[in-house]
Amino acid sequence: MANETNVPALTTWTIHGERLVDDSRRLKLSIASVELPDGVTFEQYVLRMPKAAMTVVVDNDRVLMIWRHRFILDQWVWELPGGYVDPNEDPLLTAAREVEEETGWRPLAVKPFGSFQPITGTADFENLLFLAEGAEDTGKPADINETARVEWIPLVEIPERIERGEIPGAAAQIALFKLLTQRRS
Repeated sequence: MANETNVPALTTWTIHGERLVDDSRRLKLSIASVELPDGVTFEQYVLRMPKAAMTVVVDNDRVLMIWRHRFILDQWVWELPGGYVDPNEDPLLTAAREVEEETGWRPLAVKPFGSFQPITGTADFENLLFLAEGAEDTGKPADINETARVEWIPLVEIPERIERGEIPGAAAQIALFKLLTQRRS
């Protein structure tokens, strides 16, 4: 059946059940029994995680980033500060708290900057982006468990660092490309 603009009616997958495989503080993994509109059935892993908040902290033409080792990739990477939103915590407060904990800088004028779902076919893991114009040094060291180095990186270097694989994370790439696009407009 078509709607008024002759676009086929939307179809949805039918979920016949979901069985839990693992449930921890930061992850729920289950397997869903799925039926497609054409009758094909299969099982699909489903990953559910708490929201995360990441912040782009800019100061003139520089962005505050952290250098850290990610053991899953076994790679040193540049990332934006961020982390999981605690239950009942305002995500904006999470964003500000994570910047300060991970970098030793207190962000100023924090505001929402968008959101995205990184793996819509398998996971529910909303990533909330924030933008902070400026930051003040608290004099406190960055969290040694989160950060090996903190640097203000010139925005003009961001595309090349992404190209070289130094910034592989989806959240950082999305937020940084969005910032660069807005600054070019």
